[in-house]
Amino acid sequence: MKTIKREDIAQYQNVELESSEWHTVTQEQINQFADCTLDHQFIHIDPEKASQTPFGGTIAHGFLTLSMLSHFSEQFALVIEGTYMGVNYGFDSVRFISPVKVGKKIRAHAKSLEIVEKRPGQFMSRTEVTVEIEGEEKPALKAVWIGMQMVS
Repeated sequence: MKTIKREDIAQYQNVELESSEWHTVTQEQINQFADCTLDHQFIHIDPEKASQTPFGGTIAHGFLTLSMLSHFSEQFALVIEGTYMGVNYGFDSVRFISPVKVGKKIRAHAKSLEIVEKRPGQFMSRTEVTVEIEGEEKPALKAVWIGMQMVS
């Protein structure tokens, strides 16, 4: 995370942010996500059956990959000085482009699109995020993520 001053917000419009570190997606993580979401489709949790599909093995849930943005954002997020609370406000868009196979490494690249003061002390940000799969040409996903920071 990088802390920025209110008066410097204009400098963070359409700016590339630091990429996150790599994270290896494990079968255990996929299984735990399946248990949390009650999504036990075989392509996620049954390596033997999934090996017979075009994927050649199990793949992470798209929503698991999307949920990793919370973890990755700890490394690329811009936090306005004096922020006492931040909330997930949703997404303008999300596209799942390529499946993440078990054992693959993923990381996020982010770009700050805009930070706007919607109400006094409430700043809405839009961040373009791409989750890259190590060694693959196509990314796992692309999204425009909206956040809200409450600043004292």
